[in-house]
Amino acid sequence: MGIVADVTNDGFILSSAPNFRDLGGHRTASGRTVRRGLVYRSDALHTIAAEELPVYNGLGIRQLVDLRTPHERETLPDITPEGAEYAAVAVQNPEAAGANFSLSLADPEKARSMFADGAAERFMHGVYRELVTDAEALTGYRDLVERVAKGPTALVFHCSAGKDRTGWGAALILGLLGVDRETVVADYLASNERQANTDKWMSRLAAHSGLEWEEVAPMTRVRAEYLRMSFDHIDEVYGSFDDYVSDGLKLSDAVVERLRERMLD
Repeated sequence: MGIVADVTNDGFILSSAPNFRDLGGHRTASGRTVRRGLVYRSDALHTIAAEELPVYNGLGIRQLVDLRTPHERETLPDITPEGAEYAAVAVQNPEAAGANFSLSLADPEKARSMFADGAAERFMHGVYRELVTDAEALTGYRDLVERVAKGPTALVFHCSAGKDRTGWGAALILGLLGVDRETVVADYLASNERQANTDKWMSRLAAHSGLEWEEVAPMTRVRAEYLRMSFDHIDEVYGSFDDYVSDGLKLSDAVVERLRERMLD
């Protein structure tokens, strides 16, 4: 029998992966509730501590969707839950400026040109625009939504920090389910209290790159303005969120309906 983790969105299911959390529990604008125990969002899953494996394996996860780049996946391979399918689903062009920024930080000269003197904030704005318009992102997020809609068992999706690529994936799914924008933003911002692992590796990268922590800080946390950048860019490019879903992601009405049937009480 699986272990049942009785937690809220405010709790830590896995302290070794602090941004691992249930996407369920939110109320929709129509008064329905997103079911718990079906979809989890997370930061990197190579960090799961041995003592937490029973909880991790006991959540009933049968599908792991890794949104990271090939370099990230190869460098830090996931610990996949017992009995789960592993799926690499790209949401970034590996050659794009927003991908593999850890490699850029490893080169002090490149790091300074890309991130110093306020450039890190502009870099993040660019990332959030790419996440809703780049071809890889459109294909990848469509794949993610279709997997969530299909089920039939629990799924976890993640990136490295679980806040940007995963943050947009969560915002997209909650938006499709009819969760209001304010709640979507609150779920997104909850990542800020769960970045202990990110701070460790970003501190090392910043020190190696010669940048001050303040210069890389915009990449270590989420801000409401980042998510707003994606939504505003959607309106500019597609006209509306609904048109982004149908014309950009090319998600069928049947898939969206199946997602809602599966995910809402």
